[in-house]
Amino acid sequence: MTFFKDLILAAMLCTPAIAAETKVKMESLPPAVQQAVKDQTQNAKLVGISKEVENGKTMYEVETMVNGKSRDLMLDATGQVASVEQEVGLDSIPASAREAIQKKTAGGKIKKVELVTVGSEKSYEAAYAGKNGKSAEFSVNADGSVHK
Repeated sequence: MTFFKDLILAAMLCTPAIAAETKVKMESLPPAVQQAVKDQTQNAKLVGISKEVENGKTMYEVETMVNGKSRDLMLDATGQVASVEQEVGLDSIPASAREAIQKKTAGGKIKKVELVTVGSEKSYEAAYAGKNGKSAEFSVNADGSVHK
């Protein structure tokens, strides 16, 4: 029984570090975030907005569709763009990144490739179903090296 008490206590202690995500409406966003959402969705369809609090920091995920492809933004509480994940075609990414993705997913099926931009850093994230049918994701840099 002590094992279970220890397990529950450990889970409770770890919980604050885990992001708590809740769907929110545009009207409930801070004014700066509302303006950023309006600016960032001018040529896009707004799919949804969620609020995440991780380690005491509030972030807003804005899910959009642009020309039939997903484009997700993370905004901080001041409306600044922290990161962008934009769905792209495999053939549109640098050859080294494309080859690394194709090698890693050989025998599986690529579901989606995204260009991930954080500040000036860019990487490519691939979501795929492996040979065993299980879904997985991984990221590579433009030169094909594993992104950490």
